[in-house]
Amino acid sequence: MVFIALILIFLIDWYVFQAVKVLTKKWKYKKIVWSVYWLLTLVIALSLLQWKFLGPRFINPEFQRYSIVFIFIDYLSKIFAVLFLLVDDGIRLGKWVVRKSNAKRKQEVLPGKPISRSEFLAKASIGAIAIPVATLGFGIVSGAYDYRIRRKRIVIPNLPKAFDGIRIGQLSDIHSGSFYNKTAVKGGVDMMRNEKPDLFVFTGDLVNSETPEVRDYKDIFAKLSAPLGAYSTLGNHDYGDYKQWPSAKAKQKNLEDLVQVHKEMGWDLLRNENRFIEVDGERIALLGVENWGKGRFTKYGDLDKAYAGTEGVETKILLSHDPSHWDAQVRPNHSDIDLTLSGHTHGFQFGVEIGNFRWSPSQYMYDQWADLYKKGNQQIYVNRGFGFIGYPGRVGILPEITILELVRA
Repeated sequence: MVFIALILIFLIDWYVFQAVKVLTKKWKYKKIVWSVYWLLTLVIALSLLQWKFLGPRFINPEFQRYSIVFIFIDYLSKIFAVLFLLVDDGIRLGKWVVRKSNAKRKQEVLPGKPISRSEFLAKASIGAIAIPVATLGFGIVSGAYDYRIRRKRIVIPNLPKAFDGIRIGQLSDIHSGSFYNKTAVKGGVDMMRNEKPDLFVFTGDLVNSETPEVRDYKDIFAKLSAPLGAYSTLGNHDYGDYKQWPSAKAKQKNLEDLVQVHKEMGWDLLRNENRFIEVDGERIALLGVENWGKGRFTKYGDLDKAYAGTEGVETKILLSHDPSHWDAQVRPNHSDIDLTLSGHTHGFQFGVEIGNFRWSPSQYMYDQWADLYKKGNQQIYVNRGFGFIGYPGRVGILPEITILELVRA
């Protein structure tokens, strides 16, 4: 896979270099510019080879994170340039075909001078690089911590009367290892606290890879509580599966430490289990499963185990990190789970939301990727995520603080 990436990088850089040559051909120090251009390609290639043969554990996590972001933005930008160059080459090919056709009809020999690359399209291709750079740069500066409170009224016909109007505050995908602005994070937490929800839930991914990432933020998130309790579950990143550990014992110890962090923050972590929430003698069941995701994602969740003992409760709410779990197991096997709360997708941290119109690349991977969905009598709400991972920003799909009001039909 790495070698395929290296070939693609070389081909993209070689193609974009054609435009660079056109624009710098009259520059006095053009060879210096060309050398720097290819030196950067070499550095990126060596970084990928280092990742391949040494593994991520030998690379500083901060350097690793930002180098990945740089490479992503660099080559996404160059792809924009490639589109303009393809247009230019299409025009040149068309001119060549026409000239050759005319030459054959007139029994002429084609001129020896080749058709030159258009300086206009070469400039346009380099200018196009600025579009994704500016957009993604703005997403880092402005979007990463631009928390939005999203309110949703959810009708549950069999909701007990005592719970009519209950407000649930939901956060998901904190990814504390990605944060670089503690003050902004505190501001987001304060926004949730000011809403004063009756019940607070967190639907997984407290960290990126290891428990120490949350150390500097534990006291901030510990302030998230509610009269009816604070409950949480684990996400795919919480198990340490994306880090190379020196031993299985070290990995297990990391998970145990994370479980302890939930306890210290006052969050009741549900690991394939359930709790009854009671108000004025009436109750609902809150179920929580460990991560279960379709495809390559981990499947630690045991829904039947979490469900056991709740059969006699009319209203059931499930915390399940990955929304793909809903169609795969929840709906087919437990049609009496009224509402599932998930996260995981981040809305790809990129997309467009205008009114009721929503688009993101995430929708091509997940049938339920943001907001509320309903099938039959069952509903799922997918939180867009509080934090971020990989790309340290958000464009269009902003970080979310969810307030859900449950009402009777």
